[in-house]
Amino acid sequence: MSNASIYAVGLDANAANYEALTPLNFVERTAAIYPELPAVVYNDVRRNWGETFARMRQLGSALSKRGIGKDDTVSIIAANIPEMFEAHFGVPMAGAVLNTINTRLDAEAISFILNHAEAKAVLVDPEFSDVVDTAIKMTGRRDEILTIDILDASFEGGRQIGSMTYDDLLAEGDADFDFVMPDSEWDAISLNYTSGTTGDPKGVVYHHRGATLNALSNIVTWGMGHHSRYLWTLPMFHCNGWCFPWTIAANAGVCVCLRAVRAEPIYQLIRDEKVTHFCGAPIVLNMLANAPDELKDFSHEVKVMTAGASPPAAVIENMESMGVEVTHVYGLTETYGPSVVCAWKGAWDVKPAEDKAKLKARQGVKNLALSGLMVADPDTHEPCPADGETMGEIFMRGNNVMKGYLKNPSATDKSFKGGWFASGDLGVMHPDGYVELKDRSKDIIISGGENISSVEVEDVLYKHPAVMEAAVVAKPDEKWGETPCAFVTLKPGKDVTAKDIIAHCRDNMAHFKAPKTVIFGDLPKTSTGKVQKFVLRDRARSETA
Repeated sequence: MSNASIYAVGLDANAANYEALTPLNFVERTAAIYPELPAVVYNDVRRNWGETFARMRQLGSALSKRGIGKDDTVSIIAANIPEMFEAHFGVPMAGAVLNTINTRLDAEAISFILNHAEAKAVLVDPEFSDVVDTAIKMTGRRDEILTIDILDASFEGGRQIGSMTYDDLLAEGDADFDFVMPDSEWDAISLNYTSGTTGDPKGVVYHHRGATLNALSNIVTWGMGHHSRYLWTLPMFHCNGWCFPWTIAANAGVCVCLRAVRAEPIYQLIRDEKVTHFCGAPIVLNMLANAPDELKDFSHEVKVMTAGASPPAAVIENMESMGVEVTHVYGLTETYGPSVVCAWKGAWDVKPAEDKAKLKARQGVKNLALSGLMVADPDTHEPCPADGETMGEIFMRGNNVMKGYLKNPSATDKSFKGGWFASGDLGVMHPDGYVELKDRSKDIIISGGENISSVEVEDVLYKHPAVMEAAVVAKPDEKWGETPCAFVTLKPGKDVTAKDIIAHCRDNMAHFKAPKTVIFGDLPKTSTGKVQKFVLRDRARSETA
């Protein structure tokens, strides 16, 4: 008899040996073991895990009493405040699906999301009451959507637009609520919408299994010690804060909330609340690195995880020079945020600072929740040679890949190719197995038949001592087809010419890759700090015209 038949007979999943994976188990465990330890810090608000867990259960109970249950959508549009954190547990405790909405969207986009997601309720931060009120009117379903106002004593302004407040809703709930566990770990836990820069945004569906595994992977990937103190500089609406609400619960850590991302309050909280970890786009790191030196008065170990556009090596070097250890990760909304990590090797510690920064700028290897990562030809799926030069599309597969796009089977089928998720990002595979992102497929510059990575040009631009921020896009050219066009923000008090910038690039890279045009000014950004290159491409085209 084969081993397969021996181990198959009578050895089945049952209540004693199997339960669906869900992050709800994290907060239940932490509250039972560490009820007295701090869980949430926000201005004058200080709550421990016992109190926080009770509020989450009250939220789940109150939603259930109002008829909201399995697979119903509950939307929230809020800054990084305690109620946003609580919703990551309270909403799924009712069996419902949490939809965190980008706070920078206009009323039309919010209205589309509320209708597409068939939201039964929406929780509203006072900072966004006006735009949400307009959006709800635009849905034509005002009477169908339960609108709940979150009151924030520390925020001046806003108005109540709903039928009740968040505190009123909690008062309806039971702090001992026997909350709903998922029937299957494949059940939806959250819904995140992509940016929609080329049409209506797509709704990315996460499941309990992926949320659980990616949250735990964050702890291992980052070497997070127990009871880490995490500062919310990354929007919680973005990929559910890269799964860190669930990570903090598993870690029995502290959720240090922050409404506005500015250098002064960030450094103050790092110092006063002894923050150990925070996340942010490279643009946030750049802001912190260029902040006044008198703000940088902390003395304990701090770690930052960064993603988004590839962080220039110069930015990484600046952060580490002031004692902040940088971990570079990569992922998409469709992969629960960070799914690839630049895992550091001790042998690299002896390298010069500039070389270490270049290594850290690579995207890296799969995290524990991802099972497959490759760079391959986008048409044939044949893996590219691991030579650090041959460019292909980045493909992933594993437990932290989305279920698919809500109500969009054609887009789902298009993104899943041959058992892989197609990222749309272009990169190379190095001989040591580390992936390096080169560009979005739409951002690659093809000049005279040669591919130019905008990321590579940006990396050189950031090395110029006068450059604060830089972004490069393709500019139409009659002779070459396209040429690199650099948009540059200078540091305060610095004054250089376009000719100076171009000469710097020509001195540090192949001449054909250097920008032919330089435009000075502020860069347009999304709420997560990503540069809006589609806006810059339009400007570059208008310059040509």
